[in-house]
Amino acid sequence: MSEKKEVCGIIMPISSIDGCSETHWAEVLDVLSDSIDNAGFEANLVSNADDVGLIHKRIIQNLYENPIVVCDVSSKNANVMFELGMRLAFDKPTIIVKDDKTSYSFDTSSIEHIEYPRDLRFSSIVDFKSKLSEKIKATIKKSKEDPNHTTFLKHFGEFKVAKLDKKEVSGEEFIIDEIKGLKLSMQRLESNIRNANNSKSYLTIPKTNQTNMEKIRELIEENNPPWDLSLEQLIAKSLKKGFSKSKIMSTYKSQGYTENEIFDCISNLHTE
Repeated sequence: MSEKKEVCGIIMPISSIDGCSETHWAEVLDVLSDSIDNAGFEANLVSNADDVGLIHKRIIQNLYENPIVVCDVSSKNANVMFELGMRLAFDKPTIIVKDDKTSYSFDTSSIEHIEYPRDLRFSSIVDFKSKLSEKIKATIKKSKEDPNHTTFLKHFGEFKVAKLDKKEVSGEEFIIDEIKGLKLSMQRLESNIRNANNSKSYLTIPKTNQTNMEKIRELIEENNPPWDLSLEQLIAKSLKKGFSKSKIMSTYKSQGYTENEIFDCISNLHTE
């Protein structure tokens, strides 16, 4: 049985901002998740919560409890900056990344930022992923070996680091708390359905990588038989269909191809 990986939290924009669409941020999430996975951690958005009614509680718990957090401050999203501030107040291992179109913020400029191209140019993204993976491993190692390790706060003097108090509750209290959370989730869902029906519109469903994977699978199935095509030919067709290189990388990796095989094919296509 494989050992369960430690969690590396992710703070980042997920909605359209500064000319970057939701699809763009989904691709950035893929890049960050790949880097985190390569470093031996499990990637998880700190905003992920099982029960919507308690999402703010879960965000704060994740910000405090995750062993390490990667924060993307690109476009200076207000929620991202607020969550980063909380993480820095806890003075726990934190790595900041940003795209090359976003300027440094004065308050956090003293912390190293790992930069990536906003256009997610493939060759640069490969280098960025390698740097981020190494930074994650080095940061967590340093934090475990050095009791005085600090990301930000202690560089400016002696401070009492913020902590979240924990209390033990009985099984009955825990179940009641969970039921309350489920009730709040149901109430919010019912409200969304009523609003959708009143406006004669549909509930919006977040886009996932599955949509892109299905499109590429359809592309493969268009050829009869599909195994007559080489990986390079499949990638060439994917590029013509408008898929980004990072999306092609994550999709074909999920089909069992190695990163080097995919990278070589893309490089060959660009040199032809």
